[in-house]
Amino acid sequence: MKLQGYYHKSLLLFIALTVAIGIFFRFYNLDKKVYWIDEIHTSVRVVGYQKTEFVDRAPTNQIITRDTLHQFQTLSPERGWGDTVEALAGNAEHTPIYYLLCRLWMEIFGSSPTVTRSLAALISLFAFPAIYWLCWELFRSPPVGAIAIALLAVSPLQVLYAQEARQYSLFVVTTLISSAALLRSLRQPHWKNWALYTLTVIVALYSHLISILVIFAHGIYVLFFSKFFSKQWLTTHLKPYLIAAIAGGIPLIPWGIIYFLNSSRVGSWLGRNIPTLALVRRWFINLSSLILDVQIGTQQRLFDVELGRDAALNFANPAIYAIPAVTMLVIYALYRVVRETPQQTWGFIAIAIAVPGLTLMLPDLFSGGQRSGVARYLFPSYVSIQIALAYLFARRLQGSPPPWRYFWRGLLALVLTAGVLSCAVSSQAQTWWNKYSCYYNAEVAAIVNRSPNPLVVSSQARVSRLASLSYLLGPHTRYMLAAEGEIPKAIDREGEIFLFRPSQALFDRLQAEPRYELKPVHRFGHIWRVDLTMGAGIPRFYRR
Repeated sequence: MKLQGYYHKSLLLFIALTVAIGIFFRFYNLDKKVYWIDEIHTSVRVVGYQKTEFVDRAPTNQIITRDTLHQFQTLSPERGWGDTVEALAGNAEHTPIYYLLCRLWMEIFGSSPTVTRSLAALISLFAFPAIYWLCWELFRSPPVGAIAIALLAVSPLQVLYAQEARQYSLFVVTTLISSAALLRSLRQPHWKNWALYTLTVIVALYSHLISILVIFAHGIYVLFFSKFFSKQWLTTHLKPYLIAAIAGGIPLIPWGIIYFLNSSRVGSWLGRNIPTLALVRRWFINLSSLILDVQIGTQQRLFDVELGRDAALNFANPAIYAIPAVTMLVIYALYRVVRETPQQTWGFIAIAIAVPGLTLMLPDLFSGGQRSGVARYLFPSYVSIQIALAYLFARRLQGSPPPWRYFWRGLLALVLTAGVLSCAVSSQAQTWWNKYSCYYNAEVAAIVNRSPNPLVVSSQARVSRLASLSYLLGPHTRYMLAAEGEIPKAIDREGEIFLFRPSQALFDRLQAEPRYELKPVHRFGHIWRVDLTMGAGIPRFYRR
């Protein structure tokens, strides 16, 4: 990178150090946080089981070990690549590229959570050159690209999902690369560049279905910023884009057919209505987590996205107080981009933010749902916001008079330091808000692990949740899955018995039995201790 005025060695060194720290945190303590239910389903499908198979084949009404639960998440000769593809097709809302890569990764390195998460962390590193390329196409400014890499490297939200065994780090990479390839094709309309863009469209669509919104945003940009009703516009911009987008979308048709055939089973929790105020608050919390995301205390889950309701809200969380400052900084960055850059530049950033964001937000506001409250679905908007922030800092550092230049240096250092501190705190935690319904598994496990001989009972349909909890429990723990509506005879045994996330039918059966007394031991973790009685009357029990 060529040094330009203010870009002295100390600033470059600080940015390089920041990026190195961001890389470190992507791979540090990969196995520490809860391996939550979505990641369980990643492992289950990658090794070749559908969720329904996992539920049906898990042993019921008998005592089992952790190894029995984990065998459905471990590669075996009985389940090959064809089983993996079939399992993925059964849940076609998740396009298959990441999961097939994960299968290959597990074939080489094993089936542990560290392995599945390490693939996502490795993929996330490709976002650094990708965002630099996109910044170069937008601004032709190495400083903007360098600062964008630094912001991306230690963004708590980016690091959080880079450590999750899902496809979201790949989603970020393909969004950035396809966007950069489009701008290059518009700047140099050669067939090779459009062929490259077509390839990025195919990969993006097979990485995440929300990439459809990204490609649609590209189309709006091409349409809006081309010369209308001219032959040159038609031949050099719109026509090549349409050919590339259609050619890139055709390979998705088979997967799309599979998706719609299974659409009745997809995303039911996303459509649950939640209070508008809670949804809007979630938007701002997610936005703030681009820069600062620190949790202090035990009850830190700000919003239960899956259940569609507020949970424990702790205003001692510093991230709450950062929301106004982060929001104002983002608004100012977008304002400066619009004021100081050509229409082709600020228009791309504005459309890249607005199209995916509004497409998810507006239906939630007017028709109900919580899609826009899920941070991982808004990554296309978030990375564009981070690019706007990078431009703001680069421009202010370069063009401001000395007193203000020092202010912007200090603010950039503060933003990057906030990210580093957030990643440092998060790296030591066993759980975080992105674990949603499994957030309290760590506290539940601590309770169970205090027992010298525990038996954890759950319903057959909740086997994925029990498998998630099992990664945090000691090797002495035994497990039991009750068939729907049945009370297993083997539950009457020596040792302490815990009932974890039972179905309503199992809970009601146990509650109605005079021999058992259910005592809640963790309200948010949905776990009860089952005490054997001598036929005494049934007390008033806690219900979920």
